[in-house]
Amino acid sequence: MLLRAYRLSDKLGIILLKLIAGLTEQTLSGLLILRRGVVGILRLLVAPIDWLFSRVFRLSGRASNVMVRGAVGAAQTQMARRAARREIDKTVVEDPLRAQNRRLSLLAVALLAALVGVVLWATNPARTPPALPMINIDQAAGSLGETPQATAPNAVAALPTQVPTATALPPVLAVRGTIAFTVRENGQTDIWGLPIGSRNPIRLVADPTDDRDPAWSPDGRRLAFASHRDGNWEIYIQDFIDNSITRMTYDLSFQAAPNWSPDGQWLVYESYLGNTLDLWYVRVDGSQPPAVLPGMSSAPDFSPAWSPDGRRIAFTSWRDGNQEIYLFNLNDQELVNVTNTPLRNEDYPSWSPDGAQLAFSAFDEGIEKVFVLDVDTPGAVAQVVAGGRAPAWSPDGSSLVYATDSVASQQTNLIAAPITDPGLITSIVPAPLGASDPAWTGQPLPPAVINAGAQRVLFQPLYNEQEAPRNADPAYTLRSLPSVEAPYAALSERVNDSFNALREATAERVGWDFLSTLQDAFWDINRLPEPGEERRNWLMTGRAFGINRNAIVGFPAPIEVAREDIGINTYWRIFVRVADSAQNGDLGEPLRRMPWDFQAREQRDVQAYDEGGRLRQQMPEGYYVDFTQLALDYGWERMPAGSDWRANINAVNYWMFRKTDGLDWFTAMREIYTEGSLINFAPTAAPTQPGLTAATLTALPPTPEGSN
Repeated sequence: MLLRAYRLSDKLGIILLKLIAGLTEQTLSGLLILRRGVVGILRLLVAPIDWLFSRVFRLSGRASNVMVRGAVGAAQTQMARRAARREIDKTVVEDPLRAQNRRLSLLAVALLAALVGVVLWATNPARTPPALPMINIDQAAGSLGETPQATAPNAVAALPTQVPTATALPPVLAVRGTIAFTVRENGQTDIWGLPIGSRNPIRLVADPTDDRDPAWSPDGRRLAFASHRDGNWEIYIQDFIDNSITRMTYDLSFQAAPNWSPDGQWLVYESYLGNTLDLWYVRVDGSQPPAVLPGMSSAPDFSPAWSPDGRRIAFTSWRDGNQEIYLFNLNDQELVNVTNTPLRNEDYPSWSPDGAQLAFSAFDEGIEKVFVLDVDTPGAVAQVVAGGRAPAWSPDGSSLVYATDSVASQQTNLIAAPITDPGLITSIVPAPLGASDPAWTGQPLPPAVINAGAQRVLFQPLYNEQEAPRNADPAYTLRSLPSVEAPYAALSERVNDSFNALREATAERVGWDFLSTLQDAFWDINRLPEPGEERRNWLMTGRAFGINRNAIVGFPAPIEVAREDIGINTYWRIFVRVADSAQNGDLGEPLRRMPWDFQAREQRDVQAYDEGGRLRQQMPEGYYVDFTQLALDYGWERMPAGSDWRANINAVNYWMFRKTDGLDWFTAMREIYTEGSLINFAPTAAPTQPGLTAATLTALPPTPEGSN
């Protein structure tokens, strides 16, 4: 039995040696010096193992001899066989080649095991640097974006208590603390907060009116913000330690965008007095009345940011004909333009904690970007950090947090990126599209604030779309728009309720019925488009409307239109002027974006003619409401201008709004037309059937609001 074991061991050892020798010969070909070194090491390793095996086999031989002598005394008849067995054993023990083969076999097995151990150690995931995690709160209950919009009345949005995450924080968030930001949801702007390391943002300021522009005090226990809770925009401070709110300004005019002095004793903010948007300051303890900052101009000055050394204030201004960042020195009252970019409009200045750098954002080549500028370096050029807007510094100054918008997903992400390596970014929290104004403090929120913000909040839907699909083709029809003047005042029954709700909300916000007169509502399918108008026009779907184009004419004009170049497209933002009776701060707010002057193309200005107009020379006075944002609250999105809008006024499209609900044009048409009626638009021919025309439309009786 022992002989068979030895033979089997010899064979396995020889096979393993041959395999190792072949592998070694292939992989170490040409590396003779290295091979010699390895052979030397192997010889050093073999020597002690050889001595050990020699001792083992000697002891084994002695034990075998004792067993043989005992067997001879017990059974003389088997002497010859025992003697032969001893001779065989003696031969096996004394054969040096086989002994060496066995020793080398065991050594090879040991080396192979060691190699496997090294590979397992080197590939251990615990040793590799972790990838930056994407902190995503969408999977947690009560996350932003889950607030009911128009599903059912008295919907409830649950915000559960904070759930700790097991995901390790990336270095960019290691400073921890709390980030405050604004969210526009369900037609209301609120201030939310996210404790770093948590998955659940909470409402920091709970009020049924709009709150915005959060700014943390230097000690992190107080939050200054602007609110419309008392009937007009004023500045407030919320103390999270004693759970108190203090109103800081008392004026019927507009006040917003507060920012703290580094000692926490003063606030600087923007105020609209005397039809001029200027910077004011006030002592937090109320011991001194508000006062205007020296050096203000008749042009709008806004978005103030107090430097960490307390001696400079950065702000945005239109005083040189375009939107630039300026520094006002409190010591010598000197004013310096630090951006000097006539072709770029900057905003949202933010100081680094050491006061050496200034971050801001601006549209550049159709993309909104975050810049950083060394303010104390003469001739320094602002450097692009990333794509985004409204930057704010981390408490340690190592990174920036900013907002990035995704129109495709209708979502805004707050992103953190280190200054030293902008490629390493971390998504902090996704929020509804338009979230903005992040502010980062190194202090955590008190547990009582977290628990209070996690309570349930009731929301009323902005509208409830009444639909009555029929078991027929087409499944939907048109509904008349009550008391609306338009060539064909009707929309699809799938969107008419949202329009009626938007009309009512607009009238409430601006003080007059802006949507009672439309340039267009429904277009007949047989209508031929004017030059510059698309043949597949959304007005034919019953899901679009056009405001009065001539509303841009007048002094002052009922609407102002601001140009926004996003990507390769040109969009327009509509600002509706509030009623004259409400030009006291009760409704709306002053303009910050310079409107586009379309009429300049007709005033013998060659450049304006080629460019389709130009910026106005002066900011219009008064209070306005952002109708583009209000329409988006109710699901109506603006349309981009056509590629030839500079040469063709019909392609400008600043008056156009549509509600697609994710449908393409042809699918939207099929909701109110049979397939046969769309034979000229369908990719394949279809039998001709009677469809919905202007003649049948005029026969539709008016339908009361909210009915089917």
